[in-house]
Amino acid sequence: MPIDLEWKLIYVGSATTSDHDQELDSLLVGPVPIGVNKFLFEADPPNLEKIPSAEILGVTVILLTCSYDGREFVRVGYYVNNEYDSEELNAEPPAKPILERVKRTILAEKPRVTRFAIKWYTYPFSTPLHHITFLVVLIVYIT
Repeated sequence: MPIDLEWKLIYVGSATTSDHDQELDSLLVGPVPIGVNKFLFEADPPNLEKIPSAEILGVTVILLTCSYDGREFVRVGYYVNNEYDSEELNAEPPAKPILERVKRTILAEKPRVTRFAIKWYTYPFSTPLHHITFLVVLIVYIT
C-alpha cells in the first residue's frame, strides 16, 4: 500500500462518555508490502487519575484502531477487567480507590473485530485494493 497505516491504542475510561478515553499511543506503519506483516505495539498504561473513581474498577475496553489515508477501516476491542490484587479489597472495596493496588486482566483471546467499508484509493492511485487481509498481533503490557 502506498500510504502508511495509522494504528491507535485507546483506553475507554468511561462507559457513559468518551470524555475520559485516553489515546495511549499511535504509530504509522508502512509502506506495507504484500504478504504477512506484524509489529509490536507497546504503550504506557492509562492515567487512572483521569478516570472517574466510580469507573476505575470493573470491566472496560481497550480499542486498537487502524486507518488508511485518514479513514478507519478496522477496530479491535478487548475487554479489560480492573480489580484489586487481593480478595479482601475486592470483597469490601474502599470508598476511595487505592490506585496502586488495581490490577488489569486483558481478555486478549476474545477480541471483538469491527470492519468498516472505506474507499481504498484516491487520485492519483487508480488501482483499487480489493481485498486486504491483516493479522493483528497485540501484546499489551499494562502495569
